[in-house]
Amino acid sequence: MYPVLVHSRRTFLRTSMAASLVAALPAYSSPMPQAPRKDRIHQSVCRWCYKDTPLDQLCQWAASLGLKGVDLLEIDEYEIPRRYGLICTMGYAGGGTISDALNRPENHAAIEAAFRKNIPIAAKAGVPNLITFSGNRRGMSDEEGARNAIAGLNRLKPIAEDNGVTICLELLNSKVNHPDYMADHTVWGARVMHEVNSPRIKLLYDIYHMQIMEGDLIDTIRQNIGVLGHFHTAGVPGRRELDAAQEIQYAPVMQAIAASGFSGYVAHEFIPIGNPLTSLRQAADLCDV
Repeated sequence: MYPVLVHSRRTFLRTSMAASLVAALPAYSSPMPQAPRKDRIHQSVCRWCYKDTPLDQLCQWAASLGLKGVDLLEIDEYEIPRRYGLICTMGYAGGGTISDALNRPENHAAIEAAFRKNIPIAAKAGVPNLITFSGNRRGMSDEEGARNAIAGLNRLKPIAEDNGVTICLELLNSKVNHPDYMADHTVWGARVMHEVNSPRIKLLYDIYHMQIMEGDLIDTIRQNIGVLGHFHTAGVPGRRELDAAQEIQYAPVMQAIAASGFSGYVAHEFIPIGNPLTSLRQAADLCDV
């Protein structure tokens, strides 16, 4: 994502109040009743992409479209989707930042302390996944960064395993949106996952980012499904809707995920440029394979 958007996904919710947003809600059409989903792909929607929509409204939309939850919520928002029969499918819990996280040992103590405090809160709220990052290289070799990330995740895995919550390290592109980010190829992330060897430490495979970095999506997903814990979607180029203007064939990608037996969540992380409810409905229909 573009730098200003990276910042906004982490911070805009802290500076707004749901009540005032409700008063300013744009006049989007109300959701139409949705036929039951096939439920082979468990879909969600990322909160930060709908910054002009109050969270309660977004939850209503998600429920009406047959989605399972809302992604990337802060700790004080974990419980809100439950009002609408949904869950927070992935939450923030102090797992560092995109630029500063697990590839540097000096960050490990703070990340461990945050997860030790917040993972039980997530477990109580029914949040299955929490996000973390590798951090930027800043001259560090990928080998050293991998060793450091493995050490950091080994400190975290007993906490995650004891609470039944999965920590997901996100794969991001370093070509367009996140220059110098270390976990920018699946092979690096998969190596780290295999070394840590925990059912509660997985990768967040962002389809948008990995299409930019390496392509070969379906075979990569098939070969690494055992270490993938969560997915994000968006159109390439531009992180826009999942429509005919972008290059990824999402239906076959979703079919491959479904055929693998994956039982986690696929969260839509595109930025709608049209009517946001219409765009979300179209994405949900496309991925309902």
